[in-house]
Amino acid sequence: MSKRDYYDVLGVAKGASADEIKKGFRKKAKELHPDRNKDNPDAESQFKEANEAYEVLKDAEKKAAYDRFGHAAFENGMGGGGGRPGGGFGSGDFSSAFSDVFDDLFGDFMGGQRGGGGRRAARGSDLRYNLRVSLDDAFTGMQKTINVPTAVSCSSCDGTGAEGGVEPVTCPTCSGMGKVRAQQGFFTVERTCPTCNGLGQIIKNPCKVCNGAGRVEKDRALSVNIPAGVETGTRIRLAGEGEAGMRGGPPGDLYIFVEVAQHDLFERDGVNLYCRVPVSMANAALGGSIEVPTIDGGRGRVQIPAGSQSGRQMRLRGKGMPALRGGGVGDMFIELAVETPVNLTSRQKELLREFEDLSEDNNPEGKTFFSSVKSFWDGMKG
Repeated sequence: MSKRDYYDVLGVAKGASADEIKKGFRKKAKELHPDRNKDNPDAESQFKEANEAYEVLKDAEKKAAYDRFGHAAFENGMGGGGGRPGGGFGSGDFSSAFSDVFDDLFGDFMGGQRGGGGRRAARGSDLRYNLRVSLDDAFTGMQKTINVPTAVSCSSCDGTGAEGGVEPVTCPTCSGMGKVRAQQGFFTVERTCPTCNGLGQIIKNPCKVCNGAGRVEKDRALSVNIPAGVETGTRIRLAGEGEAGMRGGPPGDLYIFVEVAQHDLFERDGVNLYCRVPVSMANAALGGSIEVPTIDGGRGRVQIPAGSQSGRQMRLRGKGMPALRGGGVGDMFIELAVETPVNLTSRQKELLREFEDLSEDNNPEGKTFFSSVKSFWDGMKG
């Protein structure tokens, strides 16, 4: 029985690129997986055929010879391999061909790592620290020392995990690869090395202080610069100040999340501040000036126009919060809260009643409102 054309075996066109040939073989390898072909007695021979075709077409010289002479190029020993350019199933040639696509097929399943001296030492975890600051500190900025509970490199073994700081030795099971292979039928499976857990190295005499981890738990004092203008939710990253890595691995990062506490006098909205100031009814009616506090500890004076109502705002420019990273300064808004007098004496009540009798034309908003109410009720009657 004559051999099938190698390009047809892999399902690619003649003259296909190396990438196309590899993709074709990868597709065939998936199709011929033993778990998918339990009822197909021809699966093994078909895989041998695909393996043989790929062994030839992936090699530039063999491919050129095949394109010119076809299967005859490898007869009588021309192509090596005992007259079979791809070798037989179960031969070393299978491992050579299949290793080219092994990562594509099973890289994710195996953790995306292959060879290269095993797995890198594990990086330390990132840490989060919640820092609460006052609005005054957020205005000026500050330098603050914080204590962070974390894992630091073991000083006894210099982070190696081995007693006396001795360097780990290459794992004898996987020869430092971090993975081992097992043959299952005509399929090769690669697994994490059970001896070194994928690190590629083992410690013969673990450090007694850290028990071979290369790190110990400890509180660490860090000085943090809090810039002026920080807001709730501001995140500050300190690179390399997180948890130490296992067995000398790189450390993680420390992320500081800032929360700005509420202030007794000021309410913040971005870079602007709002201050609610109570004024007497007489002061609001007659007008005048009042003195108000500012976030920098100073004082500001604002003029109250005569006839001011509750909720009226006046602006003090440049008396707000600084923008983070030098983006200017906001303003402060004074919001008036007109107070109704309480605990009146008999004389005060008498004067207010007299004032009320004389104030028919002094309450334009109330007059307009009740006029609208009267029109509404008249309309309902109609």
